[in-house]
Amino acid sequence: MKELKQLEELIKTIHTLYTKYEDIGLLIELGYEENDVSMAEEIGAEIEEFEAEFESLRIRTLLSGEYDSCNAIVTLHAGAGGTESCDWAGMLYRMYNRWAERKGFSIQVLDFLDGDITGIKAVTFEVNGENAYGYLKSEKGVHRLVRISPFNAAGKRQTSFASCDVVPDIEDEIDIEIAEDELKIDTYRASGAGGQHVNKTSSAIRITHLPTGIVVQCQNERSQHFNKEKAMQMLKVKLKLMKEQEQAEKVSDIRGEVKEIGFGSQIRSYVMQPYTLVKDHRTNTENSNVIAVMDGGIDTFINAYLKMAVNGQRED
Repeated sequence: MKELKQLEELIKTIHTLYTKYEDIGLLIELGYEENDVSMAEEIGAEIEEFEAEFESLRIRTLLSGEYDSCNAIVTLHAGAGGTESCDWAGMLYRMYNRWAERKGFSIQVLDFLDGDITGIKAVTFEVNGENAYGYLKSEKGVHRLVRISPFNAAGKRQTSFASCDVVPDIEDEIDIEIAEDELKIDTYRASGAGGQHVNKTSSAIRITHLPTGIVVQCQNERSQHFNKEKAMQMLKVKLKLMKEQEQAEKVSDIRGEVKEIGFGSQIRSYVMQPYTLVKDHRTNTENSNVIAVMDGGIDTFINAYLKMAVNGQRED
């Protein structure tokens, strides 16, 4: 039913776009017939809007991976650097929230750990919307910030790092058997933005898969039982992806490289001083409007990555 609904919406979008194309053609003919130069501005605006919608539709056709239509589970971790990195992780979290709002997606926080002074040490959140994983899989990796630190009295330039991990929220039952002795299960009190019962009950769950070292956490649900259920689902998804990677199936599409959170491993740099520039090091895509990017304007980078993944080369 979900796939049928998506196909119906796609057909509706195509029909709407085609109607707009015909309307622009009629406007151009009318402008010529009446020799009305003043219509040029209106026609130009219509063409610009049509091109943007057409490009958006074209990008959607690239989202044909097995898990692309799924919701996405995103985890942000502050890198080395204490307060600076926690602040940077918080900025990235805000950026993805703004991007999701623009897309009409919803966000549900699953786990949240505040920074000691400011920002976020770690946050896990679910992005719900059509093709959410297909878009956000491009964000997996280390993100680097360069700016004059607001926490440094000497006003020195500071480099901070944060990692972003993205996995699909696979709703189907995952057939993976996990032995009880392979799990370390800890409970703790929910805290921060993700807690339903903040500092009241030990309902939050942390599960460590001992053979692989994978750690998943959830504190958003109303009870320890539901938190454990959600955490186990997240663990099974990660184990499923790891198994597929080990079998060398769809490596670049599903998992990507696991990199250290530090110098030389970043996928994208956000430079605020001494100049302003956001650059994706995989596709060479750049945007000098850092404020717009941090306000959720990351579609240019996402689209460039998706095109590169299909074409097998970056656009220099």
